[in-house]
Amino acid sequence: EVQLQASGGGLVQPGGSLRLSCVASGFTFEDHTIGWFRQAPGKEREGVSCIHILDGSTSYGDSVKGRFTITSDNAANTVYLQMDNLKPEDTANYYCAADWRSCSVGLLYYGMDYRGEGTLVTVSS
Repeated sequence: EVQLQASGGGLVQPGGSLRLSCVASGFTFEDHTIGWFRQAPGKEREGVSCIHILDGSTSYGDSVKGRFTITSDNAANTVYLQMDNLKPEDTANYYCAADWRSCSVGLLYYGMDYRGEGTLVTVSS
């Protein structure tokens, strides 16, 4: 059974940091791109960042470049999203998903091969 389990969300003040984790199982981790997506209230789901596990290539959305960092721990089948200097506009449900295609932040969530549940990030003072 394929599973993608996102965790690490929570409430943080503006300027703070959070690290999200996405643990994958049930498919060949190394052959896939793992992407992070987010959906804020009233907005469409958008790509945030992705990493291709085999070649390590990464991609970031313009709104998070320089603030978010995506990494992978292949031994643990886990992808992390380190989020620094968080802003209120980063408030959203964050989802991870996997796909065999190359990493591109333009990949659409509902086009991904495997999709997981979300974890809520709230940035507020």
